[in-house]
Amino acid sequence: MNNDRVFAMKIAGVYPMYVQKAERKNRTKEEVDQIICWLTGYDKAGLQRQIKQENDFATFFAQAPAMNPNTPLIKGVVCGVRVEDVKDPLMQKIRYLDKLIDELAKGKAMEIILRK
Repeated sequence: MNNDRVFAMKIAGVYPMYVQKAERKNRTKEEVDQIICWLTGYDKAGLQRQIKQENDFATFFAQAPAMNPNTPLIKGVVCGVRVEDVKDPLMQKIRYLDKLIDELAKGKAMEIILRK
């Protein structure tokens, strides 16, 4: 899948998949929201507004209030890609989000996921 196609994906389409992935592993929508808000600086209302507006990933991250300063601590592989080696800044943000949701689904504690 090329980057342009990923960047054009709507957060409203991907968000339910994040929630389903978490819930299949006995985690919650609230934890998914907490992760997304931690990463992007959105509050819950801002996150819901982005979903309702059906913004794509490019817009979602462009309008993010502030990426968490601890994002460089997110390391590892997701979808066969090492997140810390991703060169495109937008793709790296998307991969960071994917990695955090993966960690949630794998049962990691929120303190570890949120790099506390």
